Order: sequence, then C-alpha cells, then structure tokens
Amino acid sequence: MMNMPAQRDRVQPGAADQPARAPTRQPHPGMNRVLFLLTFSILINYIDRSNLSIAAPLLKDELGISNTQLGTLLAAFFWTYGLMQIPAGWLVDHFDVKWVFAAGFFIWSTATATTGLLHGFAALIAVRVILGVGESVAFPSYSNILGTYFTEARRGFPNALIMAGLSLGPAVGILVGGTVVGRFGWRPFFLALGLGGLVWLAPWLAWMPRKARPSHASVSHGIGIIPIFRQRSAWGTCLGQFCINYFLYFLLTWLPSYLNRGRGFSMNDVAKYGSLLFLMSAISATIWGRLADHWINAGATPTLARKGAMVAGHVGIGISLILTAVTEGRVFIGMLALTGIFLGIACCSSWAITQTLAGPHAAGRWTGVQNFIGNFAGWVAPALTGFLLDRTGGFHWPFFITAAVAWIGAVSWGLIVGPVEPVDWGRSAPSSAILPARTVSSS
Repeated sequence: MMNMPAQRDRVQPGAADQPARAPTRQPHPGMNRVLFLLTFSILINYIDRSNLSIAAPLLKDELGISNTQLGTLLAAFFWTYGLMQIPAGWLVDHFDVKWVFAAGFFIWSTATATTGLLHGFAALIAVRVILGVGESVAFPSYSNILGTYFTEARRGFPNALIMAGLSLGPAVGILVGGTVVGRFGWRPFFLALGLGGLVWLAPWLAWMPRKARPSHASVSHGIGIIPIFRQRSAWGTCLGQFCINYFLYFLLTWLPSYLNRGRGFSMNDVAKYGSLLFLMSAISATIWGRLADHWINAGATPTLARKGAMVAGHVGIGISLILTAVTEGRVFIGMLALTGIFLGIACCSSWAITQTLAGPHAAGRWTGVQNFIGNFAGWVAPALTGFLLDRTGGFHWPFFITAAVAWIGAVSWGLIVGPVEPVDWGRSAPSSAILPARTVSSS
C-alpha cells in the first residue's frame, strides 16, 4: 500500500472538539419511505451476492470443482465490484442518483436470475462479474442520499438500518435459501430471487425524489480523488473498510460450507444457525446506531460515539471468531450468536463516519474510494480460504487470520482515522480543484 500522507485532515474552523449539531433545516418529505426502500434494497443486494455460498455445497459437487476453484468463483463478484467503486462514486455525485441506482439494481437482478440458467464454470464466473458491476453503485448511492438528506445527529440510525438490511440479507438468504435449495435445488432459488427483486424498482421510481443533491452540485463537481487521498482519515477509513469486508466476506462466502462440511450440519441446520449469526448482527447494528444518535444528541462528539463503536466491534469480533473455531456444542452456537452481535457493532457506524467526513460535497466519491480499496478483501478472503482448505484440510487457519485482520481494523479506526468532523474542502484542496459554478454545466 502507498505511504500514508503525513498531512492531517483540515476541518472547518471552530469544528474541533465540538459536538455536531443538527442544522435547522427539516428533512425532505417522504424520505422515511425512501429509507425503507434503501434498507430493503441492501437486503436484496446481500441475498444476491451471498446466494452462491448457500448453493456452494451442491454446486461444487455438480461441477466437480476443487475448494480453490470454488473460492475463485466466490471471489469473481468482487473483481468488478471493487474496480467499479470509484467510477460508481463519480456517477452518483455527477448524475441523478435515482436513475444511476435504478440501472444498477436492474443489472444485478437480471444477473441473479440468469445464474439459475447456466451450467459451465466459465459462464458462472462471467455472470458473477456482471453482478459485481450492477451492485457497485449501491454504497456510493446510499452515502450520497444519506449524506444529503440526513443531518449528523440523525444519520446513525439510517446507516444502522442499512447495515441491518445488509445482515438480514444473508440471514434470510441462508434461512430460506438453505431450505429451498435443500428441497428444490439451487437453480429455482436464483431465478425466483432475480425476477422477484425487479418488483422493487416500481416504488423506487415512484418515491425517490428526482434530484438527490441540493445546490452544492457545482462544488461537488470540482472535488476529485486526489483531495480525498490528501486526508489522513481517508486512509484510515479505507484500511478499516478492508478489514470490515474481510471478516464480512469470509462469513458470507464460507459460513454455509463451514457449517455443512466443517461441522457436519445438515442443510436445515445450516439454514438455522447461519441465519442466527446474521440476525443477531441486524439487531445489534440497529440498537447501536440508535444509541450513537442518542449519545450525540445528548452532547457526545461523533468521534467518541461512532469511533468507539467501531473499535469495540472489531476487537470483539476477533475474539469471538477464535472462540467459534475452537468450541463445540452449545458453546459453539453461542459463539456464532456473539460473532453476529460484534459484527453489527463493527459495521453500523462505518459509513456514517465517512458521510460526516466527506460531507454532501464528496460523500459518493469518498465512499467509492473507500469501497474500492475495501473490496480488495473480497478478492483475498474467499480465495485464500479455499486455498488454505485445500492445503490444511480444516478451517482453523482461516478463522485465525480473519481475527487478526479484525484487530488491525480496530487500530485503523481508532488511531488512523482522525476526529469525525467535516473536512473543509475549500481549504484542503488547491484553489484550482474547485471550479466556479458558472464553468460547470448542469447535468
């Protein structure tokens, strides 16, 4: 990785050490139902990206592939998903996020349905790559919308709902999918998911406001990638996001196979215990997001409320992953649930921190940069786990490595990310980086 810039984040004058206070403006009417759609969309998103792991035990036998090949197939989604993050951030900050997100949603749902019709290893790789292109617009879009329409003191709970939807996706996918795949096979599961997901587009097009950004558009057009990389906190959020994605994608892609092949559970038990972990994560993320907003409204700084949760969550999930790998029986089930609790705490504030740092001027692009670097974990975690399984025959080393990555994340969020305060883009970027409003054509 590149050397970390020594320059500290520049923040707005007088912002340091002061609790964030909500502006007097009122939220845009109808945003609660839009928030519901966003939460439902990430649930669909994570069912669609994790469904291959649910089908993995059957698909591996059908195609006759090794664990290393299966790991490559599980990682293929992240090749384009990660590479498209910076372009996706640019798109949602420059164009109407309503239509950018709708296009991405259509692409990923169609790719999911098509997966159920394919039979070859190469064809499955190709459709997973297309799925990654479609889903790449999701998190830049979420940050653009939440950073624009929700103030700092109201932003934790909406972000926590997004993370709860993220956890409910695998929970529902494993619970329902494990049962459906066990009874009907994996192909009908993919077809129903993809075609059924397209129904979401109708209320989105009806309820989402036509413009997802106010009059700051002329400034937003001038903030590029280099000013973001000049911020110390950007490097911290990127490394922290890599660590989050590593343990999240390890669980998403390999937990069903671990429960089935590593622990000898039936597909029904895989559905039950796998969904337990992600259900606990959804509950935990929602509670901690609400608590963070409450603490900020009571006078705590976002730095304390949001960074504190990130550090505690990363330390906790590292401990619980190791205990999950070495325990048995009821204690093992308890460790699965505890891992889910810490997963929710470790994820719930990551994007709220980014949205505050970037502000509405650059939330989409900062998110794109952060997710671009963070999603290299999607390239590494599934493939490395498959490689280690073929070499060692067990899951202990993958669990231990994942725990160590979680602890690196705690250091990144706690020490590299600076105060959670808005960057003053007018002072942190060269004067030529922000164009006058008259030189920018409207989009």
